[in-house]
Amino acid sequence: MIAGIWNAMIRDTLFTFTTDEKTVAGIEAMIAQRPGACWVAEADGVLGFVTYAQFRTGPGYATSVEHSIVLTEAARGQGAGRALMQRALQTAADQGLHVMVAGISAANPGGVAFHSALGFEHVGRMPQIARKQGQWLDLILMQKLLSAP
Repeated sequence: MIAGIWNAMIRDTLFTFTTDEKTVAGIEAMIAQRPGACWVAEADGVLGFVTYAQFRTGPGYATSVEHSIVLTEAARGQGAGRALMQRALQTAADQGLHVMVAGISAANPGGVAFHSALGFEHVGRMPQIARKQGQWLDLILMQKLLSAP
């Protein structure tokens, strides 16, 4: 179940800055609002999922999306995340979207390396933008162009 792995990441890591756990109803509503923009990897249970939505509100951002990818600890480095991201990137490009953004906690160097390997470029760092578990956390911004300008 998506809620189980997402909530484990919320509770147990600094990879996401939220402390509010997800509900099944909330996740179902999110999926309903993002038709064609949510995928789940499964093998003897849920390994992970990826989804995306418009980066910011307003028509100027209509072709820019930000994604979320969540994997179980056991699935990291096993190819499920790469497969999910490749599907999301291809679908976003096929939908005519131009940019995919990744906002990654600096406490997640594996996430930065993962996105770099997929062709995302580092475009910014926001120092001490969030606080969780008594620590100030930096946000690393990365992006990938999906189509030519």
